[in-house]
Amino acid sequence: MTSKKTRELTLLAILTALSLALGFIHIPSPTGFLTLIDTGIFFTAFYLGSKSGAVVGGLSAFLLDFLLAYPQYMFFSLFAHGLQGYFAGWTGVRRYLGLLLASLAMVGIYILAALVLGFGWGAALAGIWGNLSQNVLGLVVGAALYRAFSKAFPRK
Repeated sequence: MTSKKTRELTLLAILTALSLALGFIHIPSPTGFLTLIDTGIFFTAFYLGSKSGAVVGGLSAFLLDFLLAYPQYMFFSLFAHGLQGYFAGWTGVRRYLGLLLASLAMVGIYILAALVLGFGWGAALAGIWGNLSQNVLGLVVGAALYRAFSKAFPRK
């Protein structure tokens, strides 16, 4: 006999691990590489809502930066992807506003990170295209997975 909280925590841990694993998939781009971590974040936000999207987004991105030896970005990623997951989980009439805010939060925080870490405006502006591309890729693939998964396993 397991409690609802235990099931929820276990599901969030599994989704965090899956999102983290997706982060290790690197797709080359003109400005570096894209990862699929946003796919897991958007899927979680769509399927379970804002709070779960924030937890999975923040933790998976934080851990990915730690494991890929980018510790200078860990806390920026925690907030950028946490807010991304939170806003993406908005439903109803706020859905499109939430998706816009999810993208703006992620891109904006990484611009701030480049400036705070001393990389300058050149690096901050150059990172916009890659971050937007990763966000859109994650949104499209995450939404497709959500649609397929929610038909096979509808939420009660």
